[in-house]
Amino acid sequence: MPELPEVETVRRGLAKVMEGAVIERAETRRGDLRFPFPANFAGRLKGRTITALSRRAKYLLADLDNHDVLIMHLGMSGSFRVLDEGTEETPGSFHHERSKDEAHDHVVFHLMQRGRHHLVIYNDPRRFGFMDMIARDRLADDKRFANLGLEPTGNSLDGAAIARLFAGKAAPLKAALLDQRLIAGLGNIYVCEALWQAGLSPKRLAGTIVKADGSSSERCKKLAHAIREVIARAIEAGGSSLRDHRLTDGSLGYFQHSFKVYDREGEPCPRPGCKGTIRRIVQSGRSTFHCPVCQR
Repeated sequence: MPELPEVETVRRGLAKVMEGAVIERAETRRGDLRFPFPANFAGRLKGRTITALSRRAKYLLADLDNHDVLIMHLGMSGSFRVLDEGTEETPGSFHHERSKDEAHDHVVFHLMQRGRHHLVIYNDPRRFGFMDMIARDRLADDKRFANLGLEPTGNSLDGAAIARLFAGKAAPLKAALLDQRLIAGLGNIYVCEALWQAGLSPKRLAGTIVKADGSSSERCKKLAHAIREVIARAIEAGGSSLRDHRLTDGSLGYFQHSFKVYDREGEPCPRPGCKGTIRRIVQSGRSTFHCPVCQR
């Protein structure tokens, strides 16, 4: 599953051709992806203008001029190709070659933007992705969004927010950070990286970093800063590139080369002055990479 920075790089690549574009027509080449398309999906899109393309957690949201929102999720293997007058791009930052087999081209958007025609093609060999449409004023109450927590990219995620979210929590920090009801969109890779940067053990109970009166501690502040910084660096670099994401210009992202702990089991801890060795443990069935010496 792509992580938040990967989805954000896809959004930025698509925004260049989708924002302000008129959907001249949309093709659905099968009746479903992970779920069936909504009734009259192509008909409801025809002639609509895309006013904005945003992201919430790992969902891409295309606002339309009739106040509907096109919801798109990449699933495990979904990607978009943009064809523009003889050029072709795959927005995102993918490590393995993304499918261009036309047999897996399931949705095609024919767009007109500032006098130029674009094709945006959604390809998904495993069909774990999906698309849906919903009125904008119903979005916040939709079951997929109603319980999503804070976005980890904005200033709202600070030490005070961490304290409020984690106060009294008996779950390990790793589990608390992966709880989408608390912080939306964080995945395994960047949780490992943020905990290392903050010097916190993934096994430490989440509530123990909060002061007794429920207020923010230095640990809360460090963790909030680490999360925002790790995500920002990954987005700037084009995503982790561990799986199938490519940058808009086709070049690979390079954030994977700056991982401090993720997938570095047995290597020396890179923190200056630390003599620890990166270890891998399993928490809730998922690999966690950390330094047991400097992460407390």
